[in-house]
Amino acid sequence: MSTKTVQLTKWNAAEYAANSAVQQRWARELIAKLKLRGDERILDLGCGDGKVTAELARAVPRGEVTGADVSPEMIAFAKKVFPTSKILNLKFQACDARKIQAETKFDLVFSNAALHWVDDHEAVLRGVAGVLKSGGRFVVSCGGKGNAHDVFRAMRPVMRLKRWREFFRRMPLPYFFYAPDDYEAWLPKHGFKIHAVKLTPKDVGYAGADSFATWLRTTWLPFTQRVPESVREEFIATVTQRYLAKHPPAADGKIHVRMVRLEIDAVKIEF
Repeated sequence: MSTKTVQLTKWNAAEYAANSAVQQRWARELIAKLKLRGDERILDLGCGDGKVTAELARAVPRGEVTGADVSPEMIAFAKKVFPTSKILNLKFQACDARKIQAETKFDLVFSNAALHWVDDHEAVLRGVAGVLKSGGRFVVSCGGKGNAHDVFRAMRPVMRLKRWREFFRRMPLPYFFYAPDDYEAWLPKHGFKIHAVKLTPKDVGYAGADSFATWLRTTWLPFTQRVPESVREEFIATVTQRYLAKHPPAADGKIHVRMVRLEIDAVKIEF
C-alpha cells in the first residue's frame, strides 16, 4: 500500500507492478493461511496495483472483494488492469486507511506489505473494527520492528553527505515499524481477540546491483523523491554502493536483505 503519512508518496504504479514479486510472494503465503470458503466479503487494505486483490477475488467466486488504497495512481492502475467487467466480484476504491468506512460489513480485512506506511495504527484499528462483522478476521503482514535495518544503516550516512543533506532537512518519519507488544496492547482495546501477533524474519535476495537499485527506486520513494529527478539515479547508486560495501553478493550471486514482517491474525469480538 501507499497510505498517507505526513508526506503523500507519488507512485509509479506500473513500475511497482513490474517489480513487486517479493510482495506478491508474501501475499500468497498469507492467503494460503486464510482457508477461505469462497463466499467471503473481503477488504484488501492497501491494495496497491491490485494483483493480489484480484487473486483474492478469484479465491472467493461466490463472495466480493474490495481493494482500497490512498494512492490515486495505484487505484487508477488497478481499475484499468483488473476491471470489474472481467472480474465481476472485484472493485477498487480510494481510501485512507485511517478513515475506513463501508456501508456493509466484511468477513475479512486483509492487508499485505502496506500498514507500515500508515502513521496512526490505532485509527486503522478503529476503522477496521467498524467495518468487520462480529467474528470477522483481521489478517496482516507488514514491515515490523527492525525491518530492513541494514538498508537504513547504508542510507543514513549518504543522506548526511554535503551532496545530499539539504534534501533531507526536516524529513518526516516515512515508515512505522511496530513490535508485537504494540499490537498486543492495541487490539483488545479496539475489540479484537488475538490469535497471533509475531515478528517473522524474511530474507530477500536481489539479482545484482541493478536489481537492488530498482527495489530502492520503486519502493523507497519517501527518500528518493526528496532528491531532484536530475540527480536521483546518482543518489540511488550511491546508496547501493554503500550497501554492497557492507553486504556484497553471497555465494548464490544475490544481494541479500534482512527483512522483518509483523504478522497479525485477530478476530473482532463484541464488547
